[in-house]
Amino acid sequence: MKKLSEILTVLAVAAVMSWHPASAQSRNDSNVIVSAVSEYNQGHYENAEAMLSICVEDYPDNDAAWYYLGLCHFALQDADMAEHCLSRAAELDPSNFWYRYRLAGLYAMTGRGELTVGMYEKLLEDFPKKSELYYDLVEMYSAKGENQKALDTLNEIETVFGMTESIAMYRFNLLMRMDRKEEAYRSLEEYNSRYSSPFVLVTLAEYELSTYNDSTALAYYNEALDLAPDYSPALLGKAETFRMTRRYDDYFTILEKYVSNPNDRAKSKTDYLMAVVQGTSPDFLKTFSSRMDKVVDATLEVHPLDSGALRMAGAYYYTTGRKEVAKQHFMTNAKANPTSLVASIDLVEYLMYSGDWVDLSVEGRKAYMRFPQETAFLEMASVGDYNLGDYESVLDVCREIVVLAPTDSSKTLRAWSTMGDVYHALGDSKNAFKAYEKALDVNPDYVYVLNNYAYFLSQKGGKSKLKKAYKMSRKTIEAEPDNATYLDTFGWILYLMGKPEEAKPHFKKAMLYGGKDSVVIMDHYAEVLYALGEYDRAFVYWNNVRLKNNGEIPDLDEKIRKRKDAIKK
Repeated sequence: MKKLSEILTVLAVAAVMSWHPASAQSRNDSNVIVSAVSEYNQGHYENAEAMLSICVEDYPDNDAAWYYLGLCHFALQDADMAEHCLSRAAELDPSNFWYRYRLAGLYAMTGRGELTVGMYEKLLEDFPKKSELYYDLVEMYSAKGENQKALDTLNEIETVFGMTESIAMYRFNLLMRMDRKEEAYRSLEEYNSRYSSPFVLVTLAEYELSTYNDSTALAYYNEALDLAPDYSPALLGKAETFRMTRRYDDYFTILEKYVSNPNDRAKSKTDYLMAVVQGTSPDFLKTFSSRMDKVVDATLEVHPLDSGALRMAGAYYYTTGRKEVAKQHFMTNAKANPTSLVASIDLVEYLMYSGDWVDLSVEGRKAYMRFPQETAFLEMASVGDYNLGDYESVLDVCREIVVLAPTDSSKTLRAWSTMGDVYHALGDSKNAFKAYEKALDVNPDYVYVLNNYAYFLSQKGGKSKLKKAYKMSRKTIEAEPDNATYLDTFGWILYLMGKPEEAKPHFKKAMLYGGKDSVVIMDHYAEVLYALGEYDRAFVYWNNVRLKNNGEIPDLDEKIRKRKDAIKK
């Protein structure tokens, strides 16, 4: 059985042929054209072109053959020959609309605006009832910046075809583009005075709202809702008007009605609610939590498994401090939408930020199984492993990433640097330093590794190790001169090298950039001050360390006592 498109094509060709006298010649070339168009319809453009070329050679006055030959050349991306053939068809039969219309389209596609417009204008004179010509001309005039011509053409459309909503909105947008704002809205008001349209009414309401005419805006929204009680743009606009005027009880009433409509797209609702959650103050959400809960829950009742709705609900409950409810929505989203990468990311990020290390380890691996190309899920899982003290699992993940993504420098860099940190935590300095060297092979200027490697190396002591540590640490403070941690490392290395006077200014600077929040940095600074004989200041810092110490500086009291005994204080 032939395809419907082929049958319609043959019928169309037969209709074209019916314009010609039914002579033996015309029957013969008609058969050729029907066969050629069948080839064209199947995408066999070269076959069709060969057949039609013979046809126009034998019958040079056959306009239909020239027309379809032009289409073949266009399909074969030969614009010059396509234009030649279409022009010949139009010359042979100037009364044929499609010949000239296709030729105008070719002018447009080859960037010849003047020829295109000229052809359209002539077509419009000959075929004044063809509405598509008017709209095409409006677009072409507008594209050329001839806005008044576009507007005049639009007025002609209205004269010929009558006033419609689409014409009214087209005129409105055109006038707005011409920066004739007041005239644009007057044109909509004129349309609204004769015809009623929810879309036009909402456009007018939005304008009134932008000029702080709240009561007029509400009147327009109400008029739109009288025509279409569930028209979502009007409902949402009315709700926003109430929100802006602090009529919150009315706001939530309308908002709940808006989100409860099962016929509206979930995305529109969830995008708006997400903007409310992310864009309003926590105090607002806290004050109206009971009303907002109803709105969020009503949305989920209508769209229980929609990814956007569940995501919005998770964000809302997390923002308002109800982490277990948030977790439930994020978990449901990931389970209900296993092909959604965003849903998996949301869940894993939530588990990380909430410190849910057990589930982070589990769900990170599940997400990786769903999206094996996203090794970041494995890395997130290893964060859970690390905080659970499962260092071997962390190392396994890092080794796997190095194998899976050997050419991805960012991933391998993180893997090697993490392995260095973990090996150090396990007390395996040898493998820690090997891992750090691997990381620096990937990026010799990676300050995170340079700092850690330098600090841990300095703890080993020895002139050669301190010298190497000094070189690495210096690169970190040159890259980030206001980083208190890096300043501490560099200052401490100078101290260990017997240069406390050089170390002191780095610690003073560290104190200005957050060093007072770290008991380790303050303890180091105290040691430097003590070495310089500034005992009173040293003990001031040690007293501060004592107040904040949470086991980070072991045997702190004993150390302070010994320092005091040494100076008989």
